[in-house]
Amino acid sequence: MTKHTLGRRAVIAAGLALPFINTRAKADLPELTSIPEKLKGTGELRIATFGGFMQQSQKKAYFEPFEKLSGIKVNDFAGSDFTKIKAMVDTGTVEWDLAQTGRGAVLNLQKKGDYFEPIDYNLVDPGVGEDFRFDRGLEMLVWAQVLAFRTDAFKGAKPSGWADFWDTKKFPGDRTLIGAGSGNNPELEFALLAAGVPADKLYPLDLDMAFASYDRIKSDVVKWWETGAVPPQMLTDREVVLASVWNGRMAAIQKAGVPAAVSWPQGLMKRDCWAVPKGAKNASNAMKFIAFSTMAIPQARLSSLIPYGFVNDKSPEYMTAEQMAQLPSAPAIRSQLIPYDYQWWVDNRDTVINRFNKWLLG
Repeated sequence: MTKHTLGRRAVIAAGLALPFINTRAKADLPELTSIPEKLKGTGELRIATFGGFMQQSQKKAYFEPFEKLSGIKVNDFAGSDFTKIKAMVDTGTVEWDLAQTGRGAVLNLQKKGDYFEPIDYNLVDPGVGEDFRFDRGLEMLVWAQVLAFRTDAFKGAKPSGWADFWDTKKFPGDRTLIGAGSGNNPELEFALLAAGVPADKLYPLDLDMAFASYDRIKSDVVKWWETGAVPPQMLTDREVVLASVWNGRMAAIQKAGVPAAVSWPQGLMKRDCWAVPKGAKNASNAMKFIAFSTMAIPQARLSSLIPYGFVNDKSPEYMTAEQMAQLPSAPAIRSQLIPYDYQWWVDNRDTVINRFNKWLLG
């Protein structure tokens, strides 16, 4: 599959997102009429996001209100990637002031050098819990990496858990799983769960067992995806019947009428963070935006538009029970998910990636 095809898919995924977002009346979102003076400023801010449905939701949730209330012009770009951040900092050509990334990516880069600015926590709302804070990043949403499937593919049968994903007899058809490109980590956890490892015994991950499990499914995985827009589009196009996905990416295609669903059991609970690349030209504005976007109302706005959880403990005050029930942070869903061990991946990522790439070519 060509890079051009992936680009086309990203565009289509973004297009699918727009009807979902725009069907909500503006009044449905909690409004902000003012912000603290310390978050106001001048100039611009260049933000790199993961694109697609997420970026469209971020525009409504906090890019647009921040620009209006702060006086700082927001320019947002799709394609955040920690390998690009590394190259920018290494060459002294930092094009982004702020990037959406993950704690693991930040910690891994920091092992190699000084790639991110320390977060100015003097600006951050006290409603953001300590668990979401670390020196070079602030986590700003909770999400889940889960199994998704076409509901019209299996004559009413519904896969639940990764043993079903690996069962090509009961659930025949092409699959897609995440690969190791664009800074992603292979889904060894899913391979081990499919092999029968209990959720509470996953870490430390058994590499030999995981790759033996991957051997069983390799010929049925037609694409090892790199960007979150790809698996929902492949489900939409009937290129696959089963996929690993980021849960929020499914809302758009479901709203568009695609017969597809999420299976929550044995999903991985993860979190995204904001990080400021070292040498960013508008680092001060980036810090102000980080603080703004993690305030209670902006967090509630995002969770109202896309089913990702919030990090500010005051956000539920601005959301309905129906909205809360769709989030990975909702108790009924959270109880089915497995916390992702970021530190294990920080300590072992290089070994895993080298082995995965060799396995993929073998």
